[in-house]
Amino acid sequence: MRLRGVWRDRLPEQRRGLLMTALALIVAIAAVDIGIGTSVHLGPLLVIAPTLTAAFAGPRLTALVGALAEVALVIIAIFHGGLTTTNHVAQLIALAVLSALVVFVCYVRERHARELSRLRSVAETAQRVLLRPPPRRIGPLRVAWLYLAAEDEAQIGGDLLAVARADHPCTRVLIGDVRGHGLASVGEASVAMSAFREGAHRYPSLPELATAVEESICRNLEEVADTAHDAGEHFITAIMIDIPDQGPPAEMLNCGHPPPLLIRGGQVTALNSRRPAPPWGLHALCVLNDRTDRFALEPGDMLLLYTDGVIEARSPTGAFYPLAERVASFPASSPDALLHHIHRDLLAHSGEQLTDDAAFLIIERIPSRHLHRPLVASHADGRTRPQPAGRHGLAR
Repeated sequence: MRLRGVWRDRLPEQRRGLLMTALALIVAIAAVDIGIGTSVHLGPLLVIAPTLTAAFAGPRLTALVGALAEVALVIIAIFHGGLTTTNHVAQLIALAVLSALVVFVCYVRERHARELSRLRSVAETAQRVLLRPPPRRIGPLRVAWLYLAAEDEAQIGGDLLAVARADHPCTRVLIGDVRGHGLASVGEASVAMSAFREGAHRYPSLPELATAVEESICRNLEEVADTAHDAGEHFITAIMIDIPDQGPPAEMLNCGHPPPLLIRGGQVTALNSRRPAPPWGLHALCVLNDRTDRFALEPGDMLLLYTDGVIEARSPTGAFYPLAERVASFPASSPDALLHHIHRDLLAHSGEQLTDDAAFLIIERIPSRHLHRPLVASHADGRTRPQPAGRHGLAR
């Protein structure tokens, strides 16, 4: 009874089924071998049982099944004339050696799996520290985000996103994309996010903040680049947005990044910049004061920021992902529900094969009547009451 309880607690349903299959093989092979007599020897096939067990269980359970197979072979030998015959002794030794080898391989595999698990845990902790997930609510804004790394076993790559509070008071938002993708670009992304978080509280205007971030990135590139030509091959596209709690419209500075989407009353509008600034890291000397654009972010509006890994995701036929069209087809929803729709739709479009890092950041200005309500999860269907439409777009 105790052993049965251990199996039920430790083995999932599918593994219990595989274990019963291995045990059934032992019984079936022994029964057939005994039934057909000494003309055919099926005892060597008993090694299948511990080999099958090693595919889904640990070394202890594998050794137990191997021992049961050895017992079955002893029973076969007894029915076929005794244990002292040369043939039966050879079969017993061969089965014991092969079972021991299978158990050893299973032990080595389990040890490597534990080491990989520890390394993955350390890597995930380091990646979470670098990314520092944005809060679900900050000031009068509700936030939802998603990061899809292109490389296996990675949580972050060359995309960057951050949200910080400033003193005036307002919320500052950053999303960006380092040239390239994967773990090789994590260092540059972390430099940009650190400079943004540090400068968001220090610099009163977006141009000043962008200049400070640009200087940090250029210094880092000069230190890590092998040659001057190599430094010129690295850059970061980004968008920074300043969203006041009240008063003036939101302000945006686009540094060569895909335009965000404003969602209002079921309508989706791309906020194209009239004069985008150059990407960071190109040492481009330009005045940024006249590169900002303004737009209204009214209560109930949602702002969708994303990286080019989203719109460049291809279907099996080679078609790019039509983000704006797809967002317009989704029902009015909360940021979390909208993000769920986009995530599921993007993976379906690309066949769950992304060739570049992809990041989403959705900002919703909370209606004043909801500001003091506690944060709760979205409804199961993701539906919320649609907000009235209004004027939208960019203004200088």
